[in-house]
Amino acid sequence: MLVHDTVGTGRTQAEIDQIRQSLQARYDELSAEYEQAVLQSQVLRLVEVGDTAGDDQADSGTKTAERDTAQSLLRTILDRRAQYEHALTRLEEGTYGFCEGCSAPIPVERLEIFPSATTCVTCKQTRERRAA
Repeated sequence: MLVHDTVGTGRTQAEIDQIRQSLQARYDELSAEYEQAVLQSQVLRLVEVGDTAGDDQADSGTKTAERDTAQSLLRTILDRRAQYEHALTRLEEGTYGFCEGCSAPIPVERLEIFPSATTCVTCKQTRERRAA
C-alpha cells in the first residue's frame, strides 16, 4: 500500500525519499567537487608564490587568468550546491516541484533534467527577459 505525504503534493513517501536521496547525492558530489577545487586552488597559489622569478608580463597574465578561472569555478560550484540545498529545503517544506513564481506544478520532465529547478519554464523565461 502506498502512503501519501501529508503536504498535498500528490507524491508518495517512497517518491519523496527517492527525490531526497537523488538531491542529497548531487549535493554531496558538488561538496566533494568544491573541496577538490579548493585544494587545486591552494596548490596553484603555492606554485605561483614559489615560482615568480623571471616572470614577464605574459607569465603574470597567465597566472592571473588561471587564478581568476579557479575562483570562478569555486563560485559556480558553490552556487550549484546552494541550488540543491534550496531544493532539499523545499522538499522538506512540501513545496518542491511547484513554481516559486506562479505556484503551478513544474513539469516532471523539467525536474528530471534540472532537479533543482524552482520555476516553471514560463516564469524562468520571464525572469530572464527582465534581467536582460
